Amino acid sequence: MIQQVQEFPLRIRRSDVSKLVKPQLRNCDRGSATVEAVIGVPVFLLLMGLLIVGGRVAIAHQVVQSAASDAARAASIARTQAAARTDATTAAQQSLANQQLDCITTTVTLDTTGFTTTVGTPAQVRAIVACDLNLSNLGIPGLPASLRITETMSSPIDTYRGR
Repeated sequence: MIQQVQEFPLRIRRSDVSKLVKPQLRNCDRGSATVEAVIGVPVFLLLMGLLIVGGRVAIAHQVVQSAASDAARAASIARTQAAARTDATTAAQQSLANQQLDCITTTVTLDTTGFTTTVGTPAQVRAIVACDLNLSNLGIPGLPASLRITETMSSPIDTYRGR
């Protein structure tokens, strides 16, 4: 004799299945915020430090270029080579001081060979300003203590001015 089995519709809720299938995986996210913080915070701080260093170096390039331009202009309007050297150095130092750039050492090199040309011949003065930018106060590991920034600018000497 064969018995017939009656089928009953089963109502199974999703939460019941998840309890049966994964009973121990419910609390697997515990501690993940700590791991994310341990990895993420140093990376974030490193990126912020790189942004600060990049900004400081970009501003320093602009300031040193401005100082070189001021030095070249001051030298081009001087009457003699000696006065040109003095005026260029003073102008570059004042420009760097006005912009409050933190230079460890500053070097101003001037090419005044244009003063030796005859009147009526186009000539120019070229100024090279170098600054050793102080980076030690940032406190970023692996960063050098200073970075040398050099800019060159030239300015024409009046062609028909007595030299």
